[in-house]
Amino acid sequence: MPYIQTTTTVDISKAQELALKDGYAKAVSVIGKSEKYLMLGFQPKMSMYFSGNADEPIAFIEVKFFGSSTNEKLSLLTAEICKLVANVLEISPTRIYVKYEEVSHWGWSGYNF
Repeated sequence: MPYIQTTTTVDISKAQELALKDGYAKAVSVIGKSEKYLMLGFQPKMSMYFSGNADEPIAFIEVKFFGSSTNEKLSLLTAEICKLVANVLEISPTRIYVKYEEVSHWGWSGYNF
């Protein structure tokens, strides 16, 4: 049950959105999750600053998922996400933050896991 929110200063075309969708679906397998329950959100063209400036593209990626993972697996996922976003949206990995939230209560289809 991962949810990945991509917030960025750049515009995201439909083709880029689909490329991110496919890439995120593959990337979450690192933490034992699949595309079956993957939900994505995209917030392009957000006004953002990093290191005091907005001169270059920026991305903030939030990954929320049911359960927990290891630092090793999350480090691998961070590498995959940064590579994907850098390739698809042409944002330097040095301007990408990835935030994780491990959730112990997650509801779906009228009940909780």
